[in-house]
Amino acid sequence: MISNKKIEEVLTRAVDKILPDKEGLKKLMRRRKIRLYLGIDPTSNKLHLGHTINLRKLQEFADLGHEAILVIGTGTVLTGDPSLREQARKKISKKEIQDNIKTWRKQAGKVLDFSKVKIKYNGNWLLKLKYEDINEIASNISSIKLFQREMFQRRIKRGDTVWANETFYPLLQGYDSVYLNVDLEIGGTDQLFNMLIGRELQQKMRNREKFVLTSPMILGTDGKQMSKSSGNCIWIEDSADEMYGKIMSIPDELIFSYFELLTDVLLSEVKRLNPCAAKAKLAREIVTMYHSEKAAEKTEEEFEKVFKKKELPSKIPEIKISKQKIDILDLLVKIQLASSKSEAKRLILQKGVKIDGKVQNDWRKTIEIKKGLIVQISRRKFVKLV
Repeated sequence: MISNKKIEEVLTRAVDKILPDKEGLKKLMRRRKIRLYLGIDPTSNKLHLGHTINLRKLQEFADLGHEAILVIGTGTVLTGDPSLREQARKKISKKEIQDNIKTWRKQAGKVLDFSKVKIKYNGNWLLKLKYEDINEIASNISSIKLFQREMFQRRIKRGDTVWANETFYPLLQGYDSVYLNVDLEIGGTDQLFNMLIGRELQQKMRNREKFVLTSPMILGTDGKQMSKSSGNCIWIEDSADEMYGKIMSIPDELIFSYFELLTDVLLSEVKRLNPCAAKAKLAREIVTMYHSEKAAEKTEEEFEKVFKKKELPSKIPEIKISKQKIDILDLLVKIQLASSKSEAKRLILQKGVKIDGKVQNDWRKTIEIKKGLIVQISRRKFVKLV
């Protein structure tokens, strides 16, 4: 018998809304095991910490003995989720989808226990739908409701296009609920509209209730929405050093939400810490989760050495430069500390480039190459010339 306390915990921490009501879901969970799912579209080959919020929530339900399913959107991704999009998503090929999901099980496996959580691919049922099936699904939802989406209304007001296939997306995602015959769908707050369409379809096509649970979206290292296109992600597969450094760079106002959404640390403990101690604890906790306690300890020592004691890292990548002289922009691109000359110029103008500890201000400068020269970008990237 699952205790009321455990049910309350899973329905409270890292939860934004439960619809139609929390008490109804509680009663159902006390009465029997429920079937629930989380869907993720494979738009990238990497998962970031934002994805882990709902992966962790899915695992919490599985640990309570419920039937938990991770749905990888190999069908829905072909249409492209319009949620939070000011423009239509670029089309993705089947090859890109397969390339993207190659390592997903390994990445998600750092959060999920696949002896308790099933994986399903919605392309297995969505791509088999016939015209009459799609017509039947669409006949249950008003087109006016689909066009009332906030991002669609913004586009229409600007005179931009809303493509017909974008309006199909919530119908297809909603049909996942019908096909799987679930009691509950979980997802980020950006998925609320899609999940409510699924709830309506479940009611009309199966004559049964479906609950919806949303979790807050996490902000990235720059305090803006975490996304691949913003370059502000902390990836599950980041190295221990990179992960630790990124977490230590987040704005102080995000520390508490990171603890709440990404860890199991008691929030009462966090409230007693000052921002510096709290951030260090957060970095240790997350690196331990995705690497190991030993890796977290080693990374913390290295961080202290470089950022507090202002010493060089213990290990610095070495690159051989055959030229005796080279323009600074070419140098930064050649040693892969900048992806382009324009980025290299921007880094210099932002005073983000040091050579042998001296800030570089002139992007037109020519550098004399000598063995042992240390080139540094920001506070975490170093290269030694040999």
